[in-house]
Amino acid sequence: MRTLVILINMSRIGKKPIQILDGVEVKTTGNLIEVKGPKGNLSMKILDEIDFKIEGKEILLNPKKEDKKSNAFWGLTRTLIANMIDGVTKGFEKRLEINGVGFKARVEGKDLVLDVGFSHPVKVSAPDGIQFNVEKNAIIVTGIDKELVGQIAAGIRRVRPPEPYKGKGIKYSYEIIKKKLGKKAAGG
Repeated sequence: MRTLVILINMSRIGKKPIQILDGVEVKTTGNLIEVKGPKGNLSMKILDEIDFKIEGKEILLNPKKEDKKSNAFWGLTRTLIANMIDGVTKGFEKRLEINGVGFKARVEGKDLVLDVGFSHPVKVSAPDGIQFNVEKNAIIVTGIDKELVGQIAAGIRRVRPPEPYKGKGIKYSYEIIKKKLGKKAAGG
């Protein structure tokens, strides 16, 4: 005999209240939430499936219905709002490394210029809220929007992904490239 188990309000992440830090102002208008802090402003439209309220220095989220879709968006929405609060207070950064003879990067105004083995330099424009910084062979992408910082860093990596034989290219600082041996080792 089988029994059916119904999971109700089972998002461990969604249940956690979001702490509003000092210096952060949170406003809500309908389903729009706006977060203002020392580093800037961010806003997001919250889905209709999620109910939210501000109590003192905390934001509480609950699903409006008890279905799979609402539970899935419950934890996601909580994480996105928490990232907005972290972004306007601390900001986010992604570090990339350039490896290769003659490969280099430089900042010109707000743009990042990459010399990575092509016949021409590649220019990456910084959208609003993103800053580039170059230290030796490291590129640092910073901003208040976590999604945008990650997207721009992925775009820079895509210009010249690391190749598996010598490891030349652009990689994340934490990324480990497994090198292949090449023809000499395979033919032996």
